[in-house]
Amino acid sequence: MAAKKKGVDFEQALGKLETLVNDMEQGEMTLEESLKAFETGIALTRECQSRLTEAEQKVQLLVEEQGELRSQPLDPDTATAGSTAAGSGDPA
Repeated sequence: MAAKKKGVDFEQALGKLETLVNDMEQGEMTLEESLKAFETGIALTRECQSRLTEAEQKVQLLVEEQGELRSQPLDPDTATAGSTAAGSGDPA
């Protein structure tokens, strides 16, 4: 039964995690409540990280190469560093 369950979506998990952190920051939880909240927070964090990893794997750039389209994984460094890399040398 748990194998079919996909879990909550990213926004829901993140919202629950933010609420949980705010509740913990209030400092009014007992030790037992804090431990339970921490365990829940770790599970939510792992769920969010899993969703982000899945999304990152799905994001691809289409590159035209000799008239053919091929997929290429998104490289965030290449997307933003291309315009600044040439001017980053040391002026000597």
